[in-house]
Amino acid sequence: MGISYVEFEDDAGILRRYRKHVNGRGLVATTAKVDATAFVDPTAYVDPGAEVQRGATLSHGAWVEQDAIVAENATVGVNARVGRGAVIGRFAVVGPYAAVGAGARVQNGARVPREATVPEGAEHRASGDDLRRLGLAA
Repeated sequence: MGISYVEFEDDAGILRRYRKHVNGRGLVATTAKVDATAFVDPTAYVDPGAEVQRGATLSHGAWVEQDAIVAENATVGVNARVGRGAVIGRFAVVGPYAAVGAGARVQNGARVPREATVPEGAEHRASGDDLRRLGLAA
């Protein structure tokens, strides 16, 4: 079976090519790096220059914008959006319908609540409950 591609024209009129990811069949830009063990739902997108690391999960409708990083074992929830250049830490969870602004950082193990917004350039820190969930706090 050959590689299948889909092409889109972006807002600037530039034609972008996406391929279907081996694990989940979501659309990944040809210049993005997505580990084979990451799950990319068929309705999820990973834009050019973005990186999705080992064991990460991109849920239904998730969108990882250009040059963003989703670290290992992180989860991006249903219809959640990770802004351009944002970083989602290891084991972090971006809840359903949440948005992480451009250049923002979600700390390792932190949980962004459902429908919450992490402002552009901000840092969302892990709470004590988040750290206990990972066995990192007493």
